[in-house]
Amino acid sequence: MNSYEYLLKDINIIKGIGSKTSKLFRKKNINTIFDLLWSAPHNSVDRTNLVKINELQIEKIQTTTVKVLKYNFPRMRNLPNRVYCEDESGKLECIFFNSFEGYIKKILPINSIVTISGKVSIYKKKYQIINPNYISSDEDSVKKIFSTYSLTEGLTIKKYNKIINEVLINIPNLKEWLSEEMLKKFNYISWKNAILELHNPKNVKKKGHFLNRLIFDEIMSTFLINSSVRKKIKKIKKTNKNFDENEFNKIKAKVNFEFTNDQLLAINEINNDLKSNQKMFRLLQGDVGSGKTIVALVASINVVTSGFQVSFMAPTEILAKQHFNLAKKLFDKDINIKILTSKTEYKERKEILKDLNNNKINILIGTHSLFQEKIKYNKLGLIIIDEQHKFGVKQRKKLSDKGGKNCDVLVMSATPIPRTMIMTIFGDMDTSIIKNKPKNRKEIKTYSKLDTKIDEVIKFIKKQINLKNQVFWVCPLIEESKKVDHQSSVKRYEILKKIFKNKVGLLHGSLDKEEKNNILLKFLNRKIDILVSTTVIEVGIDFPNANIIVIENANKFGLSQLHQLRGRVGRGDRESYCILMFKSNLSENAKKRIKILKNTNDGFKVSEEDMKLRGYGDLLGFKQSGIKSFRLADPILNEDLFLLAEKEVKKIELENQSLGKYMELLKLYDRADILNDIV
Repeated sequence: MNSYEYLLKDINIIKGIGSKTSKLFRKKNINTIFDLLWSAPHNSVDRTNLVKINELQIEKIQTTTVKVLKYNFPRMRNLPNRVYCEDESGKLECIFFNSFEGYIKKILPINSIVTISGKVSIYKKKYQIINPNYISSDEDSVKKIFSTYSLTEGLTIKKYNKIINEVLINIPNLKEWLSEEMLKKFNYISWKNAILELHNPKNVKKKGHFLNRLIFDEIMSTFLINSSVRKKIKKIKKTNKNFDENEFNKIKAKVNFEFTNDQLLAINEINNDLKSNQKMFRLLQGDVGSGKTIVALVASINVVTSGFQVSFMAPTEILAKQHFNLAKKLFDKDINIKILTSKTEYKERKEILKDLNNNKINILIGTHSLFQEKIKYNKLGLIIIDEQHKFGVKQRKKLSDKGGKNCDVLVMSATPIPRTMIMTIFGDMDTSIIKNKPKNRKEIKTYSKLDTKIDEVIKFIKKQINLKNQVFWVCPLIEESKKVDHQSSVKRYEILKKIFKNKVGLLHGSLDKEEKNNILLKFLNRKIDILVSTTVIEVGIDFPNANIIVIENANKFGLSQLHQLRGRVGRGDRESYCILMFKSNLSENAKKRIKILKNTNDGFKVSEEDMKLRGYGDLLGFKQSGIKSFRLADPILNEDLFLLAEKEVKKIELENQSLGKYMELLKLYDRADILNDIV
């Protein structure tokens, strides 16, 4: 058995873990020995200080040595068993719930001298310790500093420590995977010793070489997988796509704005990938309203003129329809563009699939159904995935493989995230970033208003509607309850309907997909002027006449979410406004969020501040995305280690090192399953 294999064994093999205890650990998502080691202690308890009974402090864990005097075992089942003890300074009762008489007599024999440790309470002026954590006639075995871990009902700290200590004794010495240069940076501490230091109660909440070493290993395991995916894709030799600037010039002539420098740079980077004989696997990232879609369409027309097909996948039907309409407007009539969604009728769908297979369709736009098994492309040359950050490394690789060796992949995301997050989540891809928005886009003016001043907001909205503008009115999710959420939106809808009559629409979680789409289309076609919504309004959809968004209880939303919501307006050339409404008793964090939002329209700055306030796991969309979170590493707090790992992986790539040296690292950190799928 390889030394690391012990660490991947099921927790059932640990001495002291039976089926009952095993279930308790699995509740905490601890299934293997490695999982157990990775659940770091969150605190420690010092039981070394021995005190007399009259010195005991209530509500604290205390250690005292006593003489056992007598028992009280009531016949009534619900009453606790009691053991009366004393020392020269006073008396103490040990209270036991759910403990058998025989067990108590065994651990606390009459007239014996024992050391007891547990949380002290007082009842009717008498000191008590209920279900003591430690009892022993050997004083030294109790007088220790113990680590404390996150527990679940039925799992005691004593049991947990006994099990973790059993594992720590058996940790194998692993073959070192870090280079000499990297080891030096972590004071030459081995992985095994770093784990031992992590669980040392004296090190709880301490930082040092041991913690940095473990964080670095965790980052490296992810970066090595990303590197391996990139390498695998780069090895695929494809047919170069050949095209000139004519099609791009035609598009430039049809739009009413100038392309930004960032857009032109992104187009150039994508074109270079398309023209090369290496497969493109690129992320196009940009803030809301920065013009990513038109960059993707420029790439599409270049691919089509090279004789290949394009598949453009959007997250929703309404967004797919919007992309379809824009493509029809930009491209010549001889370019055959079709849209395929769940609404496509059977006869038309059948015709589309037939034409697609016969290479009569140049661009197919739709939702995730574009990649069902039955859909066959004749000569697929480019896959564009819009707003699919929920796709992990494995899913992206599968999509890439579906298109064959000549198919390039472009993923778009409107969630601005800091570089360390890009390195982690999209590290298998090359990256193009659009930060600047088109010159015709005005900055959205952001204001905050107390909810007691709602009359002023209504007055402002009346004025804007008279100017032929439209309004989003967002109510928050309250206590994650659809029922309460529904009532919140209905209440606001009813109030606004009395003022604005039939010009108000309502969108909430209880509506089905069809109803939601119908309401959004009504808003898009200006049949209603105010849309009250409790759900996050579809990302990326252009409502050119919507220039105001009112967000109630703005403190209920995260910073990135507020910025994404704000991005639903300001899509045209009109002055746009975001009104954040809140109650007077705001927390300090909520005040900070509102201040940041009022001071900047830059999504990348907003995102970075959001990560500082809430942590990277909560960043919009990623917590629910299924992307494996780090257990110790944090892209903001450990930026230096992320950059160090990036540098080390580039060196490994440059030297063309085999992954064999790092296989134990990859297997331990649960990355090998991805590796098996990609190599």
